[in-house]
Amino acid sequence: MEKRLKIGLLGLGVVGSGVVKVIAQNSAKILSATGIKLEVAKVLVRDGEDKKAIADTYGFTLVQDITAITEDPEIDIVVEVMGKIEPAKSFILSALKHGKHVVSANKDLIAQYGNELVATAQQNECYFYYEASVAGGIPILRTLSNSFLADEITEVFGIVNGTTNYMLTQMVENHLAYETALKQAQTLGFAESDPTNDVDGIDAAYKAIILTRFAFEQDLKMENLTIKGIRGIELADLELAQQLGYEVKLIAQTKNSNNGVYADVSPKLVAKNHPLASIRNELNGVFVKSTGIGQSMFYGPGAGSIPTATSVVNDLAVIAQNTAENVKVRPFARYKSEIKLQKASDVMGRFYIALKAQDDTQATKIAEILAEEDLAVELVEQIKNETLRLVYLTQTITLEKRDKVLTAFLNAEIQVTQMMELLEG
Repeated sequence: MEKRLKIGLLGLGVVGSGVVKVIAQNSAKILSATGIKLEVAKVLVRDGEDKKAIADTYGFTLVQDITAITEDPEIDIVVEVMGKIEPAKSFILSALKHGKHVVSANKDLIAQYGNELVATAQQNECYFYYEASVAGGIPILRTLSNSFLADEITEVFGIVNGTTNYMLTQMVENHLAYETALKQAQTLGFAESDPTNDVDGIDAAYKAIILTRFAFEQDLKMENLTIKGIRGIELADLELAQQLGYEVKLIAQTKNSNNGVYADVSPKLVAKNHPLASIRNELNGVFVKSTGIGQSMFYGPGAGSIPTATSVVNDLAVIAQNTAENVKVRPFARYKSEIKLQKASDVMGRFYIALKAQDDTQATKIAEILAEEDLAVELVEQIKNETLRLVYLTQTITLEKRDKVLTAFLNAEIQVTQMMELLEG
């Protein structure tokens, strides 16, 4: 008789429904590869949700009480695709404490409470996997964990938020203002009614934290990152970037050196000959630099029901394989509690700085500040209407120097309308 792993699924929305479908479509393949059949036995839904039709189609039981899953001795694996922090965190901890393996797609939860969840999984000898938490259907976490064992990763960066990439693509291709692009993304379901997490870079920052754990074994907190989104970005800057040979992308970046780790999320000017520059609309791409392979990129859908669900089910298949081979439980990623961060004086970059001068006095003051700070710049645009718009590309400087110059502009009441790093290699 074939061995079965019974699954309790938490949430039956877009991703949860996809998980049910992908398991049904691929259970025979997983059985052939592992000798174990995956079976969705129970699904937790909110009271009043009408999910009877899908339950009848796929043959599982609907429950409204989490204990019907976490305290059921027949449930082997709990899959959490509810989102948000609570009650997902409490449900996962309960499942782990009852000896059940867990698979999650919840990047907010994992970025903020990964330590606690991983420790609880280890204490109870349970697998805890979350491949779908970063870049949806792109298998980037397991790749970083397994495929670079004989290599040293030096930098990981990429487009990991489909909403903002869609908006930036539409702004450039259809000459849309920021607000118009946002409304279009909301209409199509790419952006939530409250788009804060996406447009302010928070979603991408959560993913940068998880990538840093896998790439560099460092457990960063949100306060360790510099985070800037695309809120209010102006079409004029995107179009000027095009003229200069760049695409503007919201980039999550994490890099390592002997001095420590540096991570940030911000809009950057990506050279048009860079592979990331070609990624359009809601697609994602993660670029990896390493001493052995050199450069590699992983590209695909960053969200969506079936791509994300496929990533979740792949985690389930790995648990089935490990169970069949009686593999000792190991954490998905190992990371150190001690954080070593690079100083602003050690991180270098070139920058695009757009300024607005209200009058000739301010224009003169801009030149004086650049001279006082000994900052060599190239003037790439100067437009005078009611105000004077000046756009510069800087020489390669430290973040410390960049921040000092920006502070000088602020103190002189000169408006910095945009500041973006150039990403060329």
